Amino acid sequence: MTGRTWTNTRNGLLFIAPWIVGFVVFNLYPFISSFYFSLTDYSVLSPGHFLGFQNYFDLLHDNLYGISLYNTLYITVLGIPLGTIVALSLALLLNVKISGQSIYRTIFYLPAVVPAVAKAALFLWILNPQFGLLNQFLAVFGISGPGWMSSTTWSKPSLIILNVWGVGGAMVVYLASLQDVPVELHEAAELDGAGTLKRTFSITLPLISPVIFFNLVVDLINSLQYFAQVYIMTDGGPANSTLVYALYLYNNAFRYFRMGYASAQAWILFIIVLIATLLLFRSARAWVFYAGQ
Repeated sequence: MTGRTWTNTRNGLLFIAPWIVGFVVFNLYPFISSFYFSLTDYSVLSPGHFLGFQNYFDLLHDNLYGISLYNTLYITVLGIPLGTIVALSLALLLNVKISGQSIYRTIFYLPAVVPAVAKAALFLWILNPQFGLLNQFLAVFGISGPGWMSSTTWSKPSLIILNVWGVGGAMVVYLASLQDVPVELHEAAELDGAGTLKRTFSITLPLISPVIFFNLVVDLINSLQYFAQVYIMTDGGPANSTLVYALYLYNNAFRYFRMGYASAQAWILFIIVLIATLLLFRSARAWVFYAGQ
């Protein structure tokens, strides 16, 4: 290594040193230490004793852990496809050239910028079974609305409705990708007699499939870590029907001070997210098409 190369390398390392220190202190060290804590009965208030993999075995016999995993998978499996369909449909509709197009785009995007706390408080009022806006709207048609967040049957669908209401961010990403779809391909297909649906499924969706894939990966990771809205709106109730994985992990760590047990949950969640993401990447070979393929 020449003197000039060494000088450039040294200066580069000095420039990124703050980031390296921050990464080691705030990311790498907690990541490694959490695995060690998962092998102990560490409680924050006292030093932990080494237990091996006992915390992981205990999770297999924890009924609340099974409930939290089921609730999270329920919201993920039903919520992501519905949210994707709604976001895509809105993007396709808002891509049509009409008067006031920018106003409509702004209206549908606004829910995405509402903070999680404000969004949760707003939906607590909208879904209130007695004076909520949604039940009053249903009453106009003679329909008696359910208890929504106070019902064990409707609490998880209510959370899915809340998530779908905020798909404006994904909608904007889809809308941007639609601008890159070549117009000449649609014109050629139209000359060949292809209708709107045929062009959408044969041209538009395949060309924006990388963007759909990106949003699915982001939504999958976020959904498996779903926390804020449940914590604010229901705190896991009623009857643990909205006790999601991240909330149960939080309870064990910061309410019951079972930090070692919570660390074991965190590592299992990490493995679940990793496997689910890898499976999604593997499936992408069959339906994601990139330019030049």
